[in-house]
Amino acid sequence: MEVLYENILELDWRQVAMWAIGGLLIFLAIKKDMEPSLLLPIGFGAILVNLPNSGAITQITEHVVDGVNQVVEEVGVLDLLFNSGIANELFPLLLFIGIGAMIDFGPLLSNPKLMLFGAAAQFGIFMTLSLAALFGFDLRDAASIAIIGAADGPTSIFVANYFNSNYIGAIIVAAYSYMALVPIVQPPIIRLLTTKHERRIRMPYASGQVSKLTRILFPIIVTLVAGVVAPRSAPLVGFLMFGNLIRECGVLGSLSETAQKVLANLITLLLGLTVAAKMQADAFLNPETLLVLALGLAAFIFDTAGGVLLAKFINLFTKNKINPMIGAAGISAFPMSSRVVHKMGLAEDNQNFLLMHAAGANVAGQVASVVAGGLIIGLIV
Repeated sequence: MEVLYENILELDWRQVAMWAIGGLLIFLAIKKDMEPSLLLPIGFGAILVNLPNSGAITQITEHVVDGVNQVVEEVGVLDLLFNSGIANELFPLLLFIGIGAMIDFGPLLSNPKLMLFGAAAQFGIFMTLSLAALFGFDLRDAASIAIIGAADGPTSIFVANYFNSNYIGAIIVAAYSYMALVPIVQPPIIRLLTTKHERRIRMPYASGQVSKLTRILFPIIVTLVAGVVAPRSAPLVGFLMFGNLIRECGVLGSLSETAQKVLANLITLLLGLTVAAKMQADAFLNPETLLVLALGLAAFIFDTAGGVLLAKFINLFTKNKINPMIGAAGISAFPMSSRVVHKMGLAEDNQNFLLMHAAGANVAGQVASVVAGGLIIGLIV
């Protein structure tokens, strides 16, 4: 009873607020089906680390032994997992193997010009970097915040941890929350920047099949090119492309299936719980966190606008017009963004099937986002 009483006395209103935030994330995961594999463990972890004297995180206590004060450090399991899986970038890189095994680059390989939209949709990263610096964030923190615009959770974790950002908890929550909110965030921006006529543009499918040799060579060539252009991106691109090579080689079917399901699901579960170690109330509940969330939203908006505007610009010089909504799918939120564009196309014209084109731009964004992450790391020293 005495311990219970002491814990109640030590309870801070900010911890209770974090319980509410954790509960909200769990609600969104279960009731709204928003990135449940991540928001649910993050939400539960946020409650776990904000219990008074929680043994889940490292506690430093003082004990008097024979009249001498002794400082004892009790390492919490979530801090142990963080140091073992995120501080050394292990979890994000392993997750990229699973993601790579899930991705079919066929739509992109059949229409390579879609890679342009993957590049254009990274505009939000560099725009947000400038905004964050203007708001007074340290350049390394500004770079970590900007990478929310990669629309790629593992890349956000990798970069924020590399820079040892003070806002890693908020960055991770923002990255995954906005990925889940893509169906809400993107449509208004797309409608604002396009006309009804543009949204009704039909695009024929590219003819011809992508050969197996092309599919095998693609991840190898991308790794080589990205490694030369942006060496810091080599771990991110390399693990992503290795996962895709497992998928496409044709002789590792069971390993490909394991990477897509067992490995990806297990790492995602551990990742969600582990990042909660950085969601302790005293570090999370401050005005800077709200600003990080706002800048993350701005990054997603600028990403979407960058892809759409590039498509409109290309249409000024081409006979065969591109549906500008395809550009919005260039962000890395795979496959949510391509589904959003496909649904919007059908809403305007029930015979306008844009899924394959949007998927091509979407997987291009996946590659572009990890290259952008490497470029950011290389540029900011």
